[in-house]
Amino acid sequence: MDSILEILDLVVSYGGIEAVKGITMQVPAGKIVTLIGANGAGKSTTLRTIAGLVKPKSGRVRLQAEDITGMSPDKIVSKGITLVPEGRRVFPNLTVLENLKVGAYLRHDSLDDDIQWVYSLFPRLEERSWQAAGTLSGGEQQMLAVGRALMSRPKIMMMDEPSLGLAPLVVKDIFSIIRKVNEQGITVLLIEQNASMALKTADEGYVMETGRITMHGSGLELLENRAIQEAYLGKKK
Repeated sequence: MDSILEILDLVVSYGGIEAVKGITMQVPAGKIVTLIGANGAGKSTTLRTIAGLVKPKSGRVRLQAEDITGMSPDKIVSKGITLVPEGRRVFPNLTVLENLKVGAYLRHDSLDDDIQWVYSLFPRLEERSWQAAGTLSGGEQQMLAVGRALMSRPKIMMMDEPSLGLAPLVVKDIFSIIRKVNEQGITVLLIEQNASMALKTADEGYVMETGRITMHGSGLELLENRAIQEAYLGKKK
C-alpha cells in the first residue's frame, strides 16, 4: 500500500544530544500506525519534528511524496497533518464550541457542517458545547482535543499519549475514538505508553529505543513478540 507519510533518515538534536538518530518510517495511507518505546526514546520528538515544531539536523519528511521538511507548523497543518498533543492542551477558559473553532483557524469557509460532524462523532461535546473546556472530565477533554484537530480536515492525525492519566474505562473509550477517526478515512500515527492497547488497535507498529527504530511489524506480530512482551507488556519469561 502507498505511504502517505515517509520519514527518511531523520536526525534531530537538542544541543549536542541526538534525540533521534537516523530513523526511517513509512506510514501507509488509511492505516493506524503506532510508535512505542520507553520514555525518552525520541517518540514525541519525532512527532514534533513532523509537525514542524522542531527542526531536524538532517533527513527528510515527505507527505504524499512532497518534501515538507522544516516547513512552519501552520503550513504543515494546511498540508493536512495535525497533532493532538500530550496533555490535551485545550483552552480551559474557552467553551467547547470555541475550542473547535480554534482548530479551524486556517480555514476561511463555513464551519457548520464540520462542527456537526464532530458532534456526530462525539455527542457529549454537543451536550457541553457552551461549557468551559476546563470544566470537562479528562476523557471529555481528550475528545475535544481530537475534535479540534479534526476541524482542520486532516489527512493524518498524530496523537501523543492520548490515554495518559485517564482511568482504564476511559482509555477504552479513547481507543474506540481512534478507530472511529480512522474509519473516517484519516490516517493515524499514534504514540502511546499503553503498548498493549496501541498494538491491538494499530495495523502496524514501530519500536523505538534511544533514538533508533529497533523493530517494525504488524500490530499483531509485535504483540506476540516475546521481547516486546517482556519489555513493554509486563510479561515474564
